[in-house]
Amino acid sequence: MPHYDPSHDHLLLFDGVCHLCDNSVKFILRRDPAGKIKFAPIQSPLGSKLYTQHGLDPAAPNAMLFLTPRGAFKASDAPLEIARTLGGMWKLALIFKLLPRVLRDAAYYVIARNRYRWFGRDDACMMPTKELKARMLE
Repeated sequence: MPHYDPSHDHLLLFDGVCHLCDNSVKFILRRDPAGKIKFAPIQSPLGSKLYTQHGLDPAAPNAMLFLTPRGAFKASDAPLEIARTLGGMWKLALIFKLLPRVLRDAAYYVIARNRYRWFGRDDACMMPTKELKARMLE
């Protein structure tokens, strides 16, 4: 199993069969040319282990989990921390931190519950592009 050192990496655990999640990974890849953010599908051995260690069920993934030197961020906090990591104008998304987490998470989980129906899903994790493969820890 690849080594993950949270003091050096920014690791996004994502649902590898979800089209919305796959597109989110592609979005991040285009905006993080330095390659600071690494990726692992929740369905991978490393992803499943880390997801479980943070009290989440890899058999029923319902939230992204973003692991950074600043801590672990899930649900609505994950995309906001990703925006902070991307820097530049993306940091403007942090304005949403002013909203109570309970409201942000409620909206996040509505999308999460409906993501397969609204955006589609695959039977297996996506085949990574060459660029993504270089940043996958699994």
